[in-house]
Amino acid sequence: MDEHTVSRKSEPAGADRFGTTHWSMVQAAGGSSPDSREALAALCRDYWYPLYAYVRRRGATAEDARDLTQAFFARLLEKEALRSADPERGRFRSFLIASLNHFLANEWRRGQAKKRGGGRAAVSLDLQSGESRYALEPAHGLTPEKVFERRWALTVLERALAALRDEAARGGKQDLFEHLKAYLHGEASAIPYREIGDAVGMTPGAVKTAAHRLRGRCRKLVRDEVAQTLAKRDEVDDEIRHLFTALGA
Repeated sequence: MDEHTVSRKSEPAGADRFGTTHWSMVQAAGGSSPDSREALAALCRDYWYPLYAYVRRRGATAEDARDLTQAFFARLLEKEALRSADPERGRFRSFLIASLNHFLANEWRRGQAKKRGGGRAAVSLDLQSGESRYALEPAHGLTPEKVFERRWALTVLERALAALRDEAARGGKQDLFEHLKAYLHGEASAIPYREIGDAVGMTPGAVKTAAHRLRGRCRKLVRDEVAQTLAKRDEVDDEIRHLFTALGA
């Protein structure tokens, strides 16, 4: 999939999702709603790794990166931190990385390596998988900022793909999805339509139509996910171009 597959020409710019965005969850979680705070905690569980990779690339050990990432999200969920979040001042990823940099400056200045997190409630994150994932990051000259941007872009795509897989499972089409997902990555010649049709009991023409629909739905879900990270819908295409540029780093 490339940036042109999720252009404005194919789908509206995430208009149906601007009522409930990552930004609106941040703002709601700054209040007193337990449901809103849990929704944001769930979001943190999906988006923690780009921040972990950023901390590691800045020179932190694996242990320190785990501690710092955990403590950062715990502090982020405090009302005081969230009340200052203003969607109009930037994009969701920009808010997170700026907040993390502020947090790191304070933590490393105080030197509280063994007391990070204090008595703050922890966010349940799969931090143990961080180092195995980080070992797969390109080793050639990517700055911490580029590692963060690249991993953020991949997380956006992973969330969209997970939503697509869930939709297929709910519709009883998970087997078809597994056969067709190669087409979402531009591997159109990897598996012939006839071969897939034989496996799932469909004609080659029906498989081709299903692949076309799956690509269209994936484009929509990517745009929706990108839209949720923005305050203004007219920024979606610029953000998509930025993300695909980051993937090429």
